[in-house]
Amino acid sequence: MKTIGLNLLLGVAVGDALGVPYEFSARDKMKRNPAKDMIGYQTHQQPPGTWSDDSALTFCLAETLVEGYNLKSLALKFIKWKNESYWTARNNVFDIGMTTSIAISRLEKILGTGNDQALFEQKYNAEEKDNGNGSLMRILPLIFVLKGKNDHEKFELIWDNSALTHRHIRAAMSCFIYLKFAEKIVEGLEKQEAYQETRQEVQSFWEFINFQEAERVHFNRIIQNDINIVAEETIMTGGYVIESLESSFWCILKTDSFEKAVLKAINFGHDTDTTAAITGGLAGLLYGSKAIPNYWIASLARMEDIYDLGEKLDNLFNS
Repeated sequence: MKTIGLNLLLGVAVGDALGVPYEFSARDKMKRNPAKDMIGYQTHQQPPGTWSDDSALTFCLAETLVEGYNLKSLALKFIKWKNESYWTARNNVFDIGMTTSIAISRLEKILGTGNDQALFEQKYNAEEKDNGNGSLMRILPLIFVLKGKNDHEKFELIWDNSALTHRHIRAAMSCFIYLKFAEKIVEGLEKQEAYQETRQEVQSFWEFINFQEAERVHFNRIIQNDINIVAEETIMTGGYVIESLESSFWCILKTDSFEKAVLKAINFGHDTDTTAAITGGLAGLLYGSKAIPNYWIASLARMEDIYDLGEKLDNLFNS
């Protein structure tokens, strides 16, 4: 039985938990005292193994898939997470992005009107500021519902999902590129081949949908050109979705193990938990959960719940 679901959930959660103590740390500080292991406290004063909103919202999506994917159900879980600490590591929401917080409040208003169709219309009200990494960080389980669909169908489904919190087409396209790469990894392609095929297929898709040149330019370093040749010092890891997409691909392509990939992501500093969660999800798919140090997994908050959810995802995928 394939363990894709468990691999990706553990990858996201371990990367997230490793990064939480270092969030907002400057790169110079990380160079002087690099992350090497699972620790606690520091930035958010949380015990070791505590994951943040990145994993919590990923788990909300995974659970929705197990129950039968539905955009309204997912929106309700996001609301429950924000208001009732649902699917949190230790029963508190200690780290929530401003865009995500505003977006979830907007979901409450939409669902309060009874017009569920409005959930699918959010992407038509996008603003430039809707380009944080808050949909990219939680999108990976969606890979389970993309199978058998063409790229146009996949993109529309991804954009609807992304738009629950991040409505802009740039955030959605970042999610599409990330999931395309993940699909290639799941198919068994070597990572560099997976990346090059991703670049080619994304550019073909852009031609098919006549993707605006004004938007294409934002993906110049990762799609039109090869991120492998980008200098390490120019890789950024703030909250901007393009930075998170570039840094996660770079960390995967430039390392050869789960451990090295996520620690590289964290040691860039800044949005350490999210960068490591996004990288960790891909690394989990690439190397498998058995490649994650056992004591990192053992330290995770709600480890048994994560295993249970991962197994349910895999039962769904393998049925």
